[in-house]
Amino acid sequence: MIFAGIDAGSRAIKVQLIDENNRTLASGLGEQGVKQADLATQLLEQTSAKIGINRDDITKVVATGYGRDSLEFVDTAITEITCHARGVIHQISEAKTIIDIGGQDSKLIRLEGQGVVQDFVMNERCAAGTGNFLEVVARQLEMDILDLGKYAEKADKPAVISSMCVVFAETEILGLLTSGESRENIIAGVQASIATRIASMGGRQIADPVIFTGGVALIPGMTSVLENTIGHSVVVAKDPQFTGAKGAAIMASELN
Repeated sequence: MIFAGIDAGSRAIKVQLIDENNRTLASGLGEQGVKQADLATQLLEQTSAKIGINRDDITKVVATGYGRDSLEFVDTAITEITCHARGVIHQISEAKTIIDIGGQDSKLIRLEGQGVVQDFVMNERCAAGTGNFLEVVARQLEMDILDLGKYAEKADKPAVISSMCVVFAETEILGLLTSGESRENIIAGVQASIATRIASMGGRQIADPVIFTGGVALIPGMTSVLENTIGHSVVVAKDPQFTGAKGAAIMASELN
């Protein structure tokens, strides 16, 4: 039997197919858009084709993420908090804290024994603590987002980014550039700003092991900045963008 998890995030759609033993068979990643259901259906079909099957060969499908309720073709929809927890625990059973930084929001999830969600905190929709913030600085500095880390490493004094909103932060970055601040210090300041917001979400209640998920976990340098800011070692989940989709697929395998 084959099961599917669809994570309809705010910026991207992720699909993962697994077998009855929770082994990953195929994964797919696509951009989010207005017609979320159509895009998710297309991505599911494309991902299925990778292993030579079609939609009818999939036993159950679970949707999660920002746009989960718009996918009427799935068997059920489950919150991203629950699915992220399940996806992480599948990899690292002893995980206690999940830091998930996506394109439009950030989440800190605390787990009890055996992956039960104790509680969680999410940032404000406009807060400058997400992947969108890194996209903004990469665009302003005319560089690839994956190159930000190597420049941040060369910073001698990270710039202070105080704005809580991405729009105002973008203006603040332009001001720093105009005043002659180095791009290395600006990038380091942006990374530090994101990490500081995560630390404030967690307060003193961050327990090890800490697992890092979401697209921002793929940005070089972010893990070390997080570690230095929260004072804990941070482990990047395998395929961090697909953690929610993996958890959704596992939960699909458990549906009656």
